Amino acid sequence: MLDTQTKKRIDDCRDILVGKLPDPKAQIEQITIGLIYKFMDDMDKEAIELGGAPKFFSGDYEKYAWDKLFDTRVTASEMLNLYSEAIVSMDKNPNIPGLFRDIFKNAFLPYRDPETLKMFLKTIGEFEYTHSEKLGDAFEYLLSVMGSQGDAGQFRTPRHIIDFLVAIIDPDKGDSILDPACGTAGFLISAYKHILLKYSTAAMHCASTNIFQYNQLPDSEKFSLKGDQLTPDDRKKLIRNFAGYDISPDMVRLSLVNLYLHGFPDPHINEYDTLSSEDRWNENFDVVLANPPFMSPKGGIRPHKKFTISSNRSEVLFVDYIAEHLNPKGKAGIIVPEGVIFQSGTAYKDLRKMLVENYLYAVVSLPAGVFNPYSGVKTSILLMDKDIARQRNEILFVKIDNDGYNLGAQRAAVKGSQLEEAIALTHEFATSGEIPDSLIAHAVLRTEIAANGDYNLSGERYRLTEARKSDFPIVSLGDLIKVDNGRVLTEFQENGEIPCIKVSDMNLPENSSEIVTTSHWVKETSYPLLPINSIVFPKRGAAIATNKKRFTKIPCLIDNNCMGISVIDEEKLNPKYLFAFMNQFDLSSISNSAGIALINNPDIKGVKIPLPPLSIQEEIVAEIEGYQKIIDGAKAVVANYKPKIDIDPDWEMVELGEHCKIKGGNAFKSTDYVDEGVLLIRMGNVKQMFFDWENSPSYLPFNYLDDYPNYVLEKGDLLISMTGTVGKVDYGNVCQIDLNERFLLNQRVGKFEIQSNQLDREYLYFVAQTDHFRKQLFANASGGVRQANISNKGIESISIPFPSIEIQRQIVAQIEKEQTLVNANKQLIEIFEQKIKDKIAKVWGVEKTVEETLIIAAELEVIDNV
Repeated sequence: MLDTQTKKRIDDCRDILVGKLPDPKAQIEQITIGLIYKFMDDMDKEAIELGGAPKFFSGDYEKYAWDKLFDTRVTASEMLNLYSEAIVSMDKNPNIPGLFRDIFKNAFLPYRDPETLKMFLKTIGEFEYTHSEKLGDAFEYLLSVMGSQGDAGQFRTPRHIIDFLVAIIDPDKGDSILDPACGTAGFLISAYKHILLKYSTAAMHCASTNIFQYNQLPDSEKFSLKGDQLTPDDRKKLIRNFAGYDISPDMVRLSLVNLYLHGFPDPHINEYDTLSSEDRWNENFDVVLANPPFMSPKGGIRPHKKFTISSNRSEVLFVDYIAEHLNPKGKAGIIVPEGVIFQSGTAYKDLRKMLVENYLYAVVSLPAGVFNPYSGVKTSILLMDKDIARQRNEILFVKIDNDGYNLGAQRAAVKGSQLEEAIALTHEFATSGEIPDSLIAHAVLRTEIAANGDYNLSGERYRLTEARKSDFPIVSLGDLIKVDNGRVLTEFQENGEIPCIKVSDMNLPENSSEIVTTSHWVKETSYPLLPINSIVFPKRGAAIATNKKRFTKIPCLIDNNCMGISVIDEEKLNPKYLFAFMNQFDLSSISNSAGIALINNPDIKGVKIPLPPLSIQEEIVAEIEGYQKIIDGAKAVVANYKPKIDIDPDWEMVELGEHCKIKGGNAFKSTDYVDEGVLLIRMGNVKQMFFDWENSPSYLPFNYLDDYPNYVLEKGDLLISMTGTVGKVDYGNVCQIDLNERFLLNQRVGKFEIQSNQLDREYLYFVAQTDHFRKQLFANASGGVRQANISNKGIESISIPFPSIEIQRQIVAQIEKEQTLVNANKQLIEIFEQKIKDKIAKVWGVEKTVEETLIIAAELEVIDNV
């Protein structure tokens, strides 16, 4: 367990370095090198105490010993020169083991400030070398801090997901274990601890039988993972059984140190290009655990010719590599992007065919927010076991909606995690072949998956909804609805009388839930109109993933990118009941994955719903409409609230530019976008009083944080969108970054850079929301016929009220009180949206657990407070 003193020392080291090394990855490297340097000196001192001779700092390297650095006669500048020389040349030290030479490979001191180094080394000197678990946990803490900030793509797998995967695979003491893209060795460390737990006497007296359960325990209940039931020979073999590859020398260094501090005297971590090199192709393993890179370089990977699947995509090649490097009784768990699950390219289909026929026994779908905000990529876990694959005719599909954290960027802990249930379900299926009775899992015959040659691994595609325990008959929509596939609509007239609905019209503010207007009209048509009380949704392309549905309140035409469904007999099916059901239904689960996503008539007609008697449908609709009115009222409060500052005539009025400058963003190229990386803040992410990072996120490589330091954003920064449409209020939005992450600033987004300590940042934020500020903002806009632009000077010339800093802070305090009530309304929206979901779930026969009932009781307190 990590003690508070050790944790504080690591935090102190980071605080000392941050002024010279703002990049957290560089901080990690320097702390790593400093710790190992000090521990080598500690081992020399221990050898001398036992009557031996120093090994690490001997011969030509004796002058670099720790005590020599801190000799009172050595100045800070001389210390810097000695330490810098030492770490640069240490990989050539003939007196030290190869492990330490590898750690110091390419090491250097990236700053030249003597006082910073002296403070840093003084803090490092407070650590003492030991093989106890304490230092290993301390180093894991250092890595986890950086990982939580998303400052390097390699630190991306959340700890609980690592432990979850390890618990499912359940490695044992005799297994050879590989991570072919090991990063900082997180999977290897977790697997090692899992095995120690299995062979610790203390574990026999608690309910924690795997590393996931153990790490969920409160610190007060944790115990030392001694592995005391392992023999000395067991331990030697265990240590030798772990291996890792990584293409990055920086990652290799961190892995070596991480394993060394966890008791591995000679870790087997190699700098190795898993996909392009053949040197280790003949090495097979009993267990493989990995979250390999999702991203392929421009032009793709250039692999050798030994892969079964022909591809230049890294995610395809890594899965192929892992499958082909399992021993006959081997097993593996690998995190993959959704492309591997359903993309229609030949390589993807060939890979899935190989897996379904020979390796795969389960697929676990993870929530979309697991890697937020560094990647919007949806991921799944592929579970492989050659033996189980041969014995089972089915593949198990598990869908995780709750991994114990909400799906926001901060990933705050929530109740109701389904991970422990998923571990039990996969184990039950693997050991007995029994198909678990669970709402989050179902099994599908391999022959059914192979039937159309696509080998799609989206579990929801095969779910049998009849298996749910509804009290009502389950029916297909095809028996109850008429489908309208829309028309190709191109020629519109401004003074037309017939409304035409395109996907874009579903986004009009007036059409947020019901179609009441449009921006497209025609004068006449020979086509039948979609009647009122119908449901419209996208049927083609990426828009399907938005999962939007609208209820028509006007007869209309729909274009061929939309689909409309209308009830045939309203004496059997209430259209509003159908709409309530459809609002909880995932359209992506029925879209065709071959080529461009598409929903065909049979797809929607095949959807099944519970069909209560009409009277019960009406009761359900009435209850949901009651909830919706509360939601709409709360949304009105949130939408209409804006801070109001009563300007005292005695206050000075100044131009904003006297105390604040506007910094514009960089023109980053879309060709540089990647699937995962640092989030680029564009105009669409800047909403009025709302930092909408989830709106069409675009990512750039993590190294851009170093390459473009002048465009790095962080928590608390104020932003403004500077371009929009003439006549529309879709620009001039001001928001504040509320996530503890770093981002990059794109062109046409401005950052407020306060130049004076007499202007409070929060006060400026609220001033920028007022009518006084915004009227001047729009008056200063310029541009052509369609596009409006606001220049830096146009913003800086705006006149703002400028009371004393004390009064500014008083105003901020008052507005923050008002915002507490607004935030309570936001919470109210979430609560009643969940109530609607729960009502639909109840029709399916899904009842709340005791834990969920307790959560509802807590929610009622929120409602009372509102």
